[in-house]
Amino acid sequence: MTPSDGPLEGEASLPQHHLPKSGHGMLMLGAAGVVYGDIGTSPIYALRETLRAATNGGTVPPTSTEIIGSLSIIVWALTVIVTLKYALIVLRAGNKGEGGTLSLAILAQSAAGRMRLVVVSLGVIGAALFFGDAVITPAISVLSAVEGFELTVPAVEDYIIPITAGILIALFAVQRYGTGRVSAVFGPVMLIWFACLAAAGAGHVMDDPAILRALNPLEAVAFAQAHTGVALAVAGAAFLAVTGAEALYVDLGHFGRKPIIHTWFVLVFPALVINYLGQGAYLLKTGGSISQPLFEMMPAWGQTPLVVLATVATVIASQAVISGAFSMARQAAQLHLLPRLTVIHTSETQSGQIYLPQVNWLLLAGVLALVLGFGSSDAIAAAYGIAISGQMLVTTLLLALVMRGVWGWPLPTVLLVTLIFAAIDATFLTANMLKFLDGGWVSIFMAAVLLAVMTIWTRGSRKLFEKTRRMEIPLADLAASLEKSPPHRVPGTAIFMTGDQESAPTSLLHSLKHYKVLHQQNLIMTVKTQPVPHVEEEDRVEITPLNGDFKLLTVNFGYMEDPNIPRALKACRKQGIKFDIMSTSFFLSRRTLIPAAAPPLTSLTKRVFIQLARNAADTTSFFRLPTGRVVEIGTQVVI
Repeated sequence: MTPSDGPLEGEASLPQHHLPKSGHGMLMLGAAGVVYGDIGTSPIYALRETLRAATNGGTVPPTSTEIIGSLSIIVWALTVIVTLKYALIVLRAGNKGEGGTLSLAILAQSAAGRMRLVVVSLGVIGAALFFGDAVITPAISVLSAVEGFELTVPAVEDYIIPITAGILIALFAVQRYGTGRVSAVFGPVMLIWFACLAAAGAGHVMDDPAILRALNPLEAVAFAQAHTGVALAVAGAAFLAVTGAEALYVDLGHFGRKPIIHTWFVLVFPALVINYLGQGAYLLKTGGSISQPLFEMMPAWGQTPLVVLATVATVIASQAVISGAFSMARQAAQLHLLPRLTVIHTSETQSGQIYLPQVNWLLLAGVLALVLGFGSSDAIAAAYGIAISGQMLVTTLLLALVMRGVWGWPLPTVLLVTLIFAAIDATFLTANMLKFLDGGWVSIFMAAVLLAVMTIWTRGSRKLFEKTRRMEIPLADLAASLEKSPPHRVPGTAIFMTGDQESAPTSLLHSLKHYKVLHQQNLIMTVKTQPVPHVEEEDRVEITPLNGDFKLLTVNFGYMEDPNIPRALKACRKQGIKFDIMSTSFFLSRRTLIPAAAPPLTSLTKRVFIQLARNAADTTSFFRLPTGRVVEIGTQVVI
């Protein structure tokens, strides 16, 4: 948006990790590293935490019934949530090939009717919950892996937290240099990781063949019926096994549906199930206490290498979440849910390789606070799950609208599918809410803060837009007045950026007041974000003549595109408007917001909005305008 003319009607959204065109096998390899990093590292802690919930904190060794029942819940959570819901159904809900909560919300709006506001609200809530996950995942993943060194190097126990903090600080510090080169090894490393998981599990499955009973879903049902006192707590812990499922949909536009599905069925799902079965059989055989079953079941010579590999895998999982947070934040900014963010492109060939400094350091602060505040992966596990299960429920509700309104599924089928998935999501959400006082409040707090920021920004922007419109002169009236009393003309083209083409831009009024001239060619430009990921080039610009002095210019971007104005303006030549970008002046208005006297709560929200506006990315750099051709005119607005 231009600082004085209210929010622009749109500022294109983030390009995500668009990978170079590759063969199916290479896309599958890439998906193994990016899509499945989070869910692929869950065997480090998921079964351990589930059994601790089943045994009231792990104070006593688990019985065979508890091991088999808990493992059955994990296996069938993977089957129903990841395989049936996400892989087979949700991945079909691409918005022109793109996925993610906001993409799904935009797609659902076309079928929402009077419920459009509800759909938008669900999309905003889902986005806020995603950021809660983005803070917790690096903390629990890296910390749980580093804790594995306690088995092989007991003396390192007192240094687990500093080592973890050091790894995380280094991870976030290198984001500014780009992750393109490092990303090239994500797939191969995770391929080795999944192979090791499968091999480690397969080597122990026959320790006690009774573990294969966990493949029977009736074992999960029987366990829940026989252990009603801890069933919900166990479900909440077992949910750790499916965290990362949302990544299948978020990364849809990066790799495509088929590579993601094939990677799941061919590599990830079999490796996870085999490993969990192996962990369970190992525990049945040893009957020991619950500590680190994944690492303990390895031979002595293999424990240290596996811990090192696990640490690398968790860093990869964290990197994928961080990159996803950058993408989601930029997408939210382009859809006006957040102020413009400073975006640094770290690759000349891949538009999705971006770095957002503000988001990066806020994430690091949150991650370090979790690691230092909770002190162990066991404690952080209590904070994990609420945000993710809530986001999954949001996905189910939005998916219902898509199934009915976009795909045209019969209403009974939609209701049946929605009720099944919603019941499962609600069960896991309820189970995770039991951990609210033990740390679950953290994810709710983080999501609530971001939701409040989005609400303040969107409402504040709307009110500011309305106030600005009341203060400004209708553009048609000004154009008519200038026709009657034409000012002096100067050569060249002037582009006045505004968010409201019905009103005369403040920059235009001030230019006439101070310079008393008009350029030979004057364009009133508005940038809009369309509800599609990418806009076709023939639809990039729309030109509407107003009179002999002015033309209205609308530049359209998809919500996944990079808003490069000079490049977009090349399309004007095809519509008969010729100009040299280096002899064109861009007029912007830099607005200074001043809070008016108001009640305490209203005053607080105003000050938050003003602070957000002050920290928004610079308009010139955001739209890639040539700095030597920009004229900024200041003005003050009391809100």
